[in-house]
Amino acid sequence: MTRQQQAYAYAFGAVLIWSTVASAFKISLRHLSPIQLLLWADIFSIICLFSVLLVQKKLPLLTTLPRPALRRGLALGILNPFLYYVILFAAYDLLPAQEAQPLNYTWAITLTVFSWPLLGQRLGLREAVAIGVSYAGVVLISTHGAPFALSFSSGPGVALALGSTIIWALFWIFNAKDETDPVISLFLNFSAGFPFILIACLLFSSPWPGAWQGLAGAAYVGVFEMGITFVFWLKALRLTSSAAKVSTLIFFSPFLSLVFIHFLVGEEILLSTIVGLGFIIAGNALQQTGKGAD
Repeated sequence: MTRQQQAYAYAFGAVLIWSTVASAFKISLRHLSPIQLLLWADIFSIICLFSVLLVQKKLPLLTTLPRPALRRGLALGILNPFLYYVILFAAYDLLPAQEAQPLNYTWAITLTVFSWPLLGQRLGLREAVAIGVSYAGVVLISTHGAPFALSFSSGPGVALALGSTIIWALFWIFNAKDETDPVISLFLNFSAGFPFILIACLLFSSPWPGAWQGLAGAAYVGVFEMGITFVFWLKALRLTSSAAKVSTLIFFSPFLSLVFIHFLVGEEILLSTIVGLGFIIAGNALQQTGKGAD
């Protein structure tokens, strides 16, 4: 295989796995509370990322990190995984997966919004239109195709799903100038978030999973959503001759996710979900193609 073919293989693998995680969230939440799912997924993620660093012979780099980078990596663990996944899993607990997944996919638009005041990046007409198109899709999905009725299946669930995008956007903005190896950075984040997750679990739930199905789901989420898939994506970006060649593949993920949600979770996919997701993807694509064009 050529380097570009290898890049496509890694990218398709990442997209395919990411397409399954919304179903994994929903199935796991049948057996675990949101904070229990996060606790065990974080444990499996830490083990996975430690193993990756061990195989890549990067563990010694942990001892040579500059103190500012170490402090940043540990501090950001409060945002991700702790706050981000607590909010995201709570949204999935309240909403059908076909609603929570597309709403969370607006994080790229949220990132654009917050980059304006926090990074000083200009918000042009193209970006403003992209934001409007994406959030029109949010309203369509949230109201089941009746936007003027403004009747939501779960108002708190919608608020949590959109709130998770704020946390995720802030996490990446604060990471913008971090030159630490990304796998090491992620390992620090998930390790630092563990004590907060454990305390929250002891206060509001129980750390012990009630059924093996829940533990199996948490293992899947920890290894794939929070671990190895991220490494696959980084590998694809390093092998490709152009980031654009693999980055556009990510747009297939939410549509594939709806297929898995239908067959694995058993949800009947609404037309309003498909149309609304189309608006969200169109907004993301418009925003992405506009980078560097203005």
